[in-house]
Amino acid sequence: MTNDLVVLRREGLYCPQGDFYIDPWKPVERAVITHGHGDHARPGMADYYVARAGLPILRWRLGEQAYRAFDYGEPFEIGDARVSFHSAGHVLGSAQVRIEADGQVWVASGDYKRQHDPTCEPFEVVDCDTFITEATFGLPIYRWPDTSDVAREIVEWRDHCASRGEAAVLLCYALGKAQRVLGELASWTDRPVFLHGAVDAGVQVYRDAGVRMVDTLPVSETAKGAEFAGELILAPPSAAGSPWMRRFKRSQIGFASGWMRVRGNRRRRNYDRGFVISDHADWPDLMRTIRETGARRVICTHGNTDAIIRALVEDGIAAEAFETGYGEEGGE
Repeated sequence: MTNDLVVLRREGLYCPQGDFYIDPWKPVERAVITHGHGDHARPGMADYYVARAGLPILRWRLGEQAYRAFDYGEPFEIGDARVSFHSAGHVLGSAQVRIEADGQVWVASGDYKRQHDPTCEPFEVVDCDTFITEATFGLPIYRWPDTSDVAREIVEWRDHCASRGEAAVLLCYALGKAQRVLGELASWTDRPVFLHGAVDAGVQVYRDAGVRMVDTLPVSETAKGAEFAGELILAPPSAAGSPWMRRFKRSQIGFASGWMRVRGNRRRRNYDRGFVISDHADWPDLMRTIRETGARRVICTHGNTDAIIRALVEDGIAAEAFETGYGEEGGE
């Protein structure tokens, strides 16, 4: 019999000592949720244990549920396990899950990043024996530039489009990425940014939580026939090629994502510009975080797990992978 604090079941990552699941992908009685992206927070659970800072996002995405909310660092008991949430730095209210039982400490990180983000709490390093880490960008090629510098490049791109009589349509995910872009832009411009309806809803959730971002206006409330030349518009990736784009008579399309670190991705998707902004840790920060936790064992989930496992084993750290149901909506 194993005394592991987290094991893989068909419903998700399961803690036997507490009889609960972490971000399960099938309905269960007790779900401990790391954040509000759709691949981690799903409907159908009886009870949701969540970080209080993430409640606005979860209510927006899932509606009213049986939520049990706790502050970051506030311990609580589930069965024989002592649990607490700690900031993951991924999106507003995102959390790592610390589990203590049977003389062990495990941390399930969910999705996380180490870069500064003006729209959410920074990542907290939590000492542990076993660390469960994402591996979305787990290859050495993925190294992020300073996001403030990228925000300046977005402003310069908008100005370039203005000189050509074009709208600058920036595609980015509606939860986390769009808000981070708007938060970073506040340091470089005071001109309002126009929003697709799917992005506007999430931005309002962040504003209600007190997050400072550049001013925004809904595209839907703009006068019919407006050309938007010289304006910056944020839209979800699904808007590309849709009838919604027809309102912009002349436009360039950009995409904000960590995947833009590989130029071939931009060319294949036919974007005019690619901006490297990610809400996940890059390779150096994945490696740094694992070492800072002091974990003697590491379990990798969703992403490029092989390269991380190989690098860790070479350093004498026990490493393996769990095949999870995450990744359908990882915020990139």
